[in-house]
Amino acid sequence: MDVTGMLALAKIGGPLALGFSALGSAIGISIAGSAGIGAWKKCYAQNRPAPFLLLSFIGAPLSQTIYGLIVMLLFKARAIENPELWLVFLIGGLMSGIALGASAWLQGRVCAAGCDAYAETGKGFVNYIIAVGTVETIALFVMIFMLLAF
Repeated sequence: MDVTGMLALAKIGGPLALGFSALGSAIGISIAGSAGIGAWKKCYAQNRPAPFLLLSFIGAPLSQTIYGLIVMLLFKARAIENPELWLVFLIGGLMSGIALGASAWLQGRVCAAGCDAYAETGKGFVNYIIAVGTVETIALFVMIFMLLAF
């Protein structure tokens, strides 16, 4: 395979990381957003104020897309330097993208539970955010390990 072909294949890893992380973010946000809207509806139905803080839960899965962008930019720069490692970049991008996307997706589920619990009780916000942050840690580890590995 010539250098141009290897470089093209190496560069695919970055968009895979971004694409799968963004897909997971979209799914996670839709799960959390649906729960947030349902929680606000309950509050309105009971003539209680709807907590604005639920937006913190709804938007939390978005950060994994940013991590995917960082991985993509890193891979782009490194692939130009080492096109012969095209398979490493391809698999690394795919696996990191899947891990980031799964983190966002599952974080959306935790955020949905946080929306419901906080809207119902008005208590425990910090505890719920800590649970959300714990899931976020997986995505941070993936991004940091990719930065260190490449």
